[in-house]
Amino acid sequence: MTGLDRNQTPKTRQMPHKRGGLVACLDIGTSKIACMIARLKPSQPSEALRGRTHAVELIGYSQIQSRGMKGGAVIDLAQCEQAVRQAVGLAEKMAKVRVESVLLSVSGGRLAGQLVEAAADIRGGAVTPADVSRVTSTGMHHATGEGRTVLHALPVGYTLDGVKGIRDPRGMVARQFGVDMNVVTCDATVARNLMLAVERCHLNVEAMAASPYVAGLSVLTDDEADLGAAVVEMGAGTTTMAIYSAGRFVHASGFAVGGQHITMDLARGLSATIADAERIKTLYGTVITGGSDSRELMSVPTAGDEQDLPQIVSRATIANIVKHRAEEIFEMVRDRLKDSPFAAEPKGRVVLSGGASQLTGLVELGTQILGRPVRIGRPLGFGRLPNEAKNAAFAVPAGLLVYPQYVHLEHVEPRHTRQVKTGTGGYFGKVGRWLREGF
Repeated sequence: MTGLDRNQTPKTRQMPHKRGGLVACLDIGTSKIACMIARLKPSQPSEALRGRTHAVELIGYSQIQSRGMKGGAVIDLAQCEQAVRQAVGLAEKMAKVRVESVLLSVSGGRLAGQLVEAAADIRGGAVTPADVSRVTSTGMHHATGEGRTVLHALPVGYTLDGVKGIRDPRGMVARQFGVDMNVVTCDATVARNLMLAVERCHLNVEAMAASPYVAGLSVLTDDEADLGAAVVEMGAGTTTMAIYSAGRFVHASGFAVGGQHITMDLARGLSATIADAERIKTLYGTVITGGSDSRELMSVPTAGDEQDLPQIVSRATIANIVKHRAEEIFEMVRDRLKDSPFAAEPKGRVVLSGGASQLTGLVELGTQILGRPVRIGRPLGFGRLPNEAKNAAFAVPAGLLVYPQYVHLEHVEPRHTRQVKTGTGGYFGKVGRWLREGF
């Protein structure tokens, strides 16, 4: 068993309420890499987003084509490293700062959340922070299988002598104390290789977070999270889900099918190149069929010999190919939601994010298949976002920028709290040891 198995990925310290700082994040996806650098400034909480303590001012960003990735995992380390260098370099140039460490999202490695209960007898009568940490740590390790690593360990509720629904048990008196927690894990190898690609660029990985969780931090209003909601992050290589209930992140799930599969279906179905198929998907991708589409024709260059004549296809043919795969993705989402705590929230809404959520007609198709209200989620509460970053494709990197404000909700294993203060005003965990032990 390698050193990273059953351990926790790096965690950042919470942003101090009265202080600001620079934050850089990296979303290494299957089709694109986004890097954002922002200045966080203390601010008054708003009505819709009570949990946010800081305003996020974006000062640099980049978006480039991803290389060396498949299904959210690294498949070519050198190519991935090169792309990360390029993305970070472009964002640094725009922000006019040097980045030393980044927050990193994880969408691959079969993300899974598990609700775990752990309990212990209280020795001194009153519950101390040490008791909370001890019981939570036990629960976390119990939930982590071999070859998996912990991305998040979030207490959802506490129990004192069998009485559930305790919000904060510290200082309260009981004989037995229990915790219900959501432990989100992924394949240790996937997490380690993502980190390695970034560390090879001489950057520290300050923290790692599950893509659908941070997407939720950026696109959900507090009301939606309180009433129960599912965030479905539709990427190119993966579709991942985060379930919120009573304002807390209670479950995660995912599978390796996404927007790139629609592109490949189009390339095969139209005998087109992958680049042409991607362009057709972006320009004409819709799941709405019927009407004049069967009469509206367009020419598509044939893959292969340049002498071949372009073929004529109807818009309906394209829509049918797209719809077929989109239906399959939503059916897989429906099955995952059925097996999650979200099944108990009949009125809970589904919020779609990610690049693949931008296909025309997806909201209607999702509503029909999932039998729930569906909307597209865009980053909320960000000042001065450039137009191209205001859409659902940037939910994850935007969510990473607000993530340091929510880290205090998580259990952090003590071994990752050795922090060094740097001149840039942030706190960066030294994670070299974590990597070394993993090999």
